[in-house]
Amino acid sequence: MANDPIVYVIDDDEGVRRSLEFLLDCAGLKVRAFPSADAFLDEGPPLDQACVITDVRMPGMNGVELARTLKAEGSAAPVIMITGHADVPMAIQAMKAGVADFIEKPFSDDVLIGAVREALSRHSDRQAGAAERARIRERLGSLSARETDVLRGLAAGHANKVIADDLAISARTVEVYRANLMMKLGARSLSEVIRMVTLAEACGD
Repeated sequence: MANDPIVYVIDDDEGVRRSLEFLLDCAGLKVRAFPSADAFLDEGPPLDQACVITDVRMPGMNGVELARTLKAEGSAAPVIMITGHADVPMAIQAMKAGVADFIEKPFSDDVLIGAVREALSRHSDRQAGAAERARIRERLGSLSARETDVLRGLAAGHANKVIADDLAISARTVEVYRANLMMKLGARSLSEVIRMVTLAEACGD
């Protein structure tokens, strides 16, 4: 049907595009693929009920630049970024650009499909998004002062040793606080922690 959600796959690797098209089609999702961010923007497909999957590193406009462009144009379509070269600063850039999720290669089919369905659900239900922000704020409020200090360091892209030096504690202690705060936040990865912090900061008080 015309109103069904659609997933746009943007990757310069034809093999990756075909693989993701097949995976998403088998999951019952409408899908279209583009070889570059520029080709995608040139066509300007409808984004009202869409999700965008893009690689980070591509010739021409990269994935982060694409996310920034869509955000600047007023699009609320969720963007899922995939990469084989993940690092904390890149994840921070992606989340600040409005990316819904940041998935590191190699990833399982279930992880990607789950991320797409969750992103589409959040996109179609703004109340669910508001409820998620409220839950994140509540979890952030449960952190101790020192866990919050460590979280600020992680969100700034600092390594454990740098955080340890800044707080005058050992790197091992930072690891303990990091594990504790991730458990309290219900986060499975550092990228997820960064997404939570970015979302909480973006919505204001």
